[in-house]
Amino acid sequence: MKLYDAAASGNCHKVRMMLSMLGIEHEVVPMNLPGMDQKTPQHLARNPLGTVPVLEDGDLTIYDSQAILVYLAGKYGNESWLPADPADQAAVQQWLSFAVNELWNGPAIARAKLRFNRDVDLPRAQALAADVLTIMDDRLTGRDWLALDHPTIADIACYPYSALSEEGEITLAPYKALGAWFKRIEALPGYVAMPGLGA
Repeated sequence: MKLYDAAASGNCHKVRMMLSMLGIEHEVVPMNLPGMDQKTPQHLARNPLGTVPVLEDGDLTIYDSQAILVYLAGKYGNESWLPADPADQAAVQQWLSFAVNELWNGPAIARAKLRFNRDVDLPRAQALAADVLTIMDDRLTGRDWLALDHPTIADIACYPYSALSEEGEITLAPYKALGAWFKRIEALPGYVAMPGLGA
């Protein structure tokens, strides 16, 4: 198995955590994003979007971090990570969608502006981030995990960019339940750190 990876990417970090938590041996291929490794013809053949992460498992190639989480949990994990019950699956899927929409357009975009100088509307992203983090904090008040009563790929998908919010100049201090959830994730067997998280 091979992971095309960028160390500072929250989306790549989701996949690194899942691979580690499932104990899956894999090769990491570092990608230099400022050097545009992700836009080379070789990488575009793997992923026409020209993004990371990309996972190769034998003859199968998968891009999109959420899709990779679904694949890894379904093939190598157990039903605790990705349940078979349709209602429980839907509960997990809601948060996978939240990760790629609300979390991306709020905390992740704010971080991208300040850390990587992306051309985005920082005040808008920061305002959205405050709403997004409030939703998560409210959800986690009185419960340990986002989707179900145990950790799932929903938690893995939503962790990096919410936990990295302060790199987008969004304070996490008001969100006590969210902060406790970060600690629970970081205590899971196989958790791996990334720059800015759990180091």
